[in-house]
Order: sequence, then C-alpha cells, then structure tokens
Amino acid sequence: MPYEFASLQELLEHISQTAYHRKRVSLNLVLRAVGRRSFAPLLLLVGIILFSPLSGIPGVPTTMALLVLLTTVQLLLRRQHFWLPQWLLRRSISKEKLQRALQWLQKPSQVVDQWLQPRLVFLVRRTGTFFIALICTAIALALPLMEFVPFSATIAGVALTAFGLALIAHDGLLAIMAFSFTALALGTIAYGILG
Repeated sequence: MPYEFASLQELLEHISQTAYHRKRVSLNLVLRAVGRRSFAPLLLLVGIILFSPLSGIPGVPTTMALLVLLTTVQLLLRRQHFWLPQWLLRRSISKEKLQRALQWLQKPSQVVDQWLQPRLVFLVRRTGTFFIALICTAIALALPLMEFVPFSATIAGVALTAFGLALIAHDGLLAIMAFSFTALALGTIAYGILG
C-alpha cells in the first residue's frame, strides 16, 4: 500500500528518514519511499529536486527530465505501474547533499502547506491529470536545454512541484498557477537561447 502524503513537509520528512542510515542515496531508494506507482508523488519529487540546490549539479536536470518523460508517457498510455530503467534508478548522491537540500526546502514547504486546500477540483481529476501529463512532457523535453540557461530549471522545478502538489491536494487553483510557471520556464529558456 503506497504511503499517502498530506503535505509537502511530510514528504520531505519521509525522504529524510529513508536516507538517514545511508552514505549515498539512490534515486531508487527515494522513489521507493515516495511510491513508484503514483504520478503525483513522482512529479512532486522531481519538482523539489529541481527547485532545490541539487539542480545545480551537472546532469541532474537531464536525469529528472528522463524520469518525468518516462512517467508521463506511461501515464498517457494508461499504464497502471510505472517502469523505470535500472541505470536511471541507480543514480545517486551523497546523503549530506540530500540532507542540505531537504533542510533548504523546509521554510518554503511550511509556507506552501499552509496555503494548500481542495478547490476547482475538476482541473485535477481524470481529464485534468492527462492534460497536466502533456504539459509535464513538454517541460521534460525542454529540461536538458535548461542546463545551459540560468534559473530556468529552477522555475521548471517550481512548475512540477506545483503540479504534483495540485494533484495530491486536489487544488485546481495551484494547477492554474503551475501552468503560469510552465509558461515562464519555457519563456526563460527561449529568451536564453534566442536572446
């Protein structure tokens, strides 16, 4: 039975406890902690990684792009369980880097959790979820380019975090805000490359 997260702080605490006795923390370990069968926690996890200082590590945005892309494509194909390749699941970072990132996320998560509530629920139900998956696929395709445009991966992380939280909390207003962050992220990358 997958763990049900009621807040962003709860998710961060769960990841922290899972990693506590490890020297290095693999993506597989973190995904097992948040649940590999559910789209929303996966999306939320990728979002907080990209929003955190971990996005500055070379290759992290591209790795997260692959994770999102593999997940969204399978969701759009209506698969019940998400398959991910072992080479991707074996990617790891030190426990210290992860714990620093989780600590950095504590204050923003407190603010976000106070604001979440169910509203405009039709935007995050069946059809809404598939539309969100399409938008997240577009973000994933753009993420490798974002490694070269400062702050664009962070903005994409905010969008993915917002989408994940919107699905978990059934908050359609947050989904609308996530669409705005997506437009900002894609606009930033277009400006960075063309400008």
